[in-house]
Amino acid sequence: MHWRSEHLRIELITEARKISNFCWAFIVFLGSLGLFLAGTSTYLGINLLPFLPSMSYFPLELISFYSQGIMMLFYGIVGLFISFYLWCTIFWNVGSGYNRFDRKEGIVCFFRWGFPGKNRRIFLRFPIKDIQSIKIVEVREGIYAGRGLYLDVRGQGAIPLARTDENLAPLAIVDKAAELSNFLRVPIEVEVV
Repeated sequence: MHWRSEHLRIELITEARKISNFCWAFIVFLGSLGLFLAGTSTYLGINLLPFLPSMSYFPLELISFYSQGIMMLFYGIVGLFISFYLWCTIFWNVGSGYNRFDRKEGIVCFFRWGFPGKNRRIFLRFPIKDIQSIKIVEVREGIYAGRGLYLDVRGQGAIPLARTDENLAPLAIVDKAAELSNFLRVPIEVEVV
């Protein structure tokens, strides 16, 4: 969601509360809960998964606790911790916030929510005159190949506006960079890494 006027531009950022994050947190929770219950079933000798019939393809009675059961229990516990972490980031809305570009006051503000604690609120504010350029960075090698959009600020370095893992189309990044460059009246730079 974005709000634009002649002198003000606000971009709302939704980071943790995306539909894909809800899906992954739910899938990881169900899978790890299944592994945890299967591992516990092999230890207790009782089927804790009543929706699986005892004559299924992998009957729990044939699984030994000291080889497969321990590993299922371990991976189930690890998965439950990962699921708990994902649900906490969704609940705390980590990474969400806004970008505010105000030509009238001559300032740019970035606000993000972090993890609970002393530095939960992340707030950057600097004058528009310190912005040197809008950078389009294209990473062609490695596992993080993709494109990113950055704001090059004097004394602050490159501040990300669109991450490389957002998978934006090349034209969408160029359009966003052109709009922002036109609004802030700064040049666009392209960097290939």
